Amino acid sequence: MKLRCYAGKRAMDIMLSVPMFVLSLPLLIPLALAVKIEDGGPVFFRQRRVGRKGRVFVAWKFRTMKAGDAEKGLGKHVARTDPRITHVGRYLREWGIDELPQLINVLVGDMSLVGPRPVLPAHVSQYSERQRRRLEMKPGITGWALVNGRNTLPWRERIELDIWYIEHWSLLLDLRILLKTLWVVLVKREGVYGEGGLEL
Repeated sequence: MKLRCYAGKRAMDIMLSVPMFVLSLPLLIPLALAVKIEDGGPVFFRQRRVGRKGRVFVAWKFRTMKAGDAEKGLGKHVARTDPRITHVGRYLREWGIDELPQLINVLVGDMSLVGPRPVLPAHVSQYSERQRRRLEMKPGITGWALVNGRNTLPWRERIELDIWYIEHWSLLLDLRILLKTLWVVLVKREGVYGEGGLEL
């Protein structure tokens, strides 16, 4: 039964992500040029993340920080007024567009459209046995925690929301989350930064 469920989820990922990728190309191409032209650095930021069953993969995003600055200043944390963020990058972050290249991760099977957000290996090493349940499904571009508070929530609460999602998963829930994402990210634009203006 579980295998059939995962097959249905994968089928929905393919059916939705292919047209999404094609339709977003007119936006992706000029954005890629804008990122490149601003400071001449790489267009994409690639980072090792942990996926389903602890498998490590490389997640793709548009680069939003000045080239070589990702490990400087606040390091993994990012502030709303962070001087490392480029002008183009600030726009990409506010609208959540920096995540669009992760459609590539969905197409190759590393990620799903909906699921727990992919995390750094250092975070996983601190998980309790219960928190490791978060790795039972592929990470997603959006997810239950993202549409219910995003970075305004502490990590522990976000992980509990992700576990709730895994326990109650259905294709209908995925569709509900996708629709809610449009409202939260594109209309309300809430939760990009949490307490103290930090993205944690």
